[in-house]
Amino acid sequence: MDPYVIQMNGNSSLPSVLDMHVNIGGRSSLPEKRKGRKSRWSVKPSDMSNKTFNPIRAIVDSMKVKPNPDKTMIALSIGDPTVFGNLPTDPEVTQAMKDALDSGKYNGYAPSIGYLSSREEIASYYHRPEAPLEAKDVILTSGCSQAIELCLAVLANPGQNILVPRPGFSLYRTLAESMGIEVKLYNLLPEKSWEIDLKQLESLIDEKTACLIVNNPSNPCGSVFSRSHLQKILAVAARQCVPILADEIYGDMVFSDSTFEPLATLSSNVPILSCGGLAKRWLVPGWRLGWILIHDRRDIFGNEIRDGLVKLSQRILGPCTVVQGALKSILQRTPQEFYHNTLSLLKSNADLCYGALAAIPGLQPVRPSGAMYLMVGIEMEHFPEFENDVEFTERLVAEQSVHCLPATCFEYPNFFRVVITVPKVMMLEACSRIQEFCELHYHCAEGSQEECDK
Repeated sequence: MDPYVIQMNGNSSLPSVLDMHVNIGGRSSLPEKRKGRKSRWSVKPSDMSNKTFNPIRAIVDSMKVKPNPDKTMIALSIGDPTVFGNLPTDPEVTQAMKDALDSGKYNGYAPSIGYLSSREEIASYYHRPEAPLEAKDVILTSGCSQAIELCLAVLANPGQNILVPRPGFSLYRTLAESMGIEVKLYNLLPEKSWEIDLKQLESLIDEKTACLIVNNPSNPCGSVFSRSHLQKILAVAARQCVPILADEIYGDMVFSDSTFEPLATLSSNVPILSCGGLAKRWLVPGWRLGWILIHDRRDIFGNEIRDGLVKLSQRILGPCTVVQGALKSILQRTPQEFYHNTLSLLKSNADLCYGALAAIPGLQPVRPSGAMYLMVGIEMEHFPEFENDVEFTERLVAEQSVHCLPATCFEYPNFFRVVITVPKVMMLEACSRIQEFCELHYHCAEGSQEECDK
């Protein structure tokens, strides 16, 4: 049969539409069930979405407790320095944004890794003789969180593992596990101002370890590592040939009695991806501008990691162009007084909070040296009516309307985290309420009545 003949079934000279079909190449064109076709709707979330889990959201959202209606809520739980209005960014920063917007030059797409001129500004600002930088060493990102995400994505494959601090920022686990990357937790030691347990860290490393995350200064601990401790961390990484992801978003946010040492300035042997951003030091977390600084003086990363970061950055078209346009003025014109005043407030609140909580029986605060946080240990044996830190902080909200994050959010039970960015009067009131709460619920541990009677 001619492969293009129209065949008519039946004897009618005017067949119905349903009786007519086209025979092409000897094959009927009548509808037939195609291979793989679904018979009904079935739309399910992806494996990646199912693997994505934020422990802070999970714990906080499950805390079904209402604050005391007779007391104003004091939230010491939110790591956003802008919430209370007492820490505005500098007028020069705001003016830089206005000027960039008014110029009309930054309304279009930029390269996915950021404008060359903006990357040159970052390279110049963070260049050190011991850790030189050029524009090619800078990737601009949508906040520091995206910088961390890109670094994990370029360094690790599904089935590999990364080393993450405990206690530590929960986003590391959230991002890694969504990508099928295993998280191994290394311990920070509260009795040593949250230094790393280096022996335990090194014991975790195996042939599948893709990178070591070092967060300094620390969220949630507020700790700042000394030069000697950083050198010991680098020695482990060099010995085991493990690259480092340095989360330095709180870099330079250290109190007067401490010094921030950029990790890359202390080693030319270990390849380091350093992540930072405008969010915390310039007090504009909502502007979403971050960066990756590629330190690779031994050419261990080579072109492959650099090219990989560029490719990954192309999944979205980079950070906000207006903020990039303002970057030069932000970096060059922000007065030193602004940084000084911010740190003075944080140090004052840290000292006030540490002193007040250290005097409360049953609490063991660890003095911070930077960032915006303070960790407080709960001697749970003295609070027997609470099973754990989550219950302790829930009841603190219910009775005193003070909200602190339970450190279970950071993989570290029986502690809680205090954010120290609140106004001084609010910090004083919060500490007073925490004292009242602890005095009400404190019980002498068995066998320690003599100490309690003192």
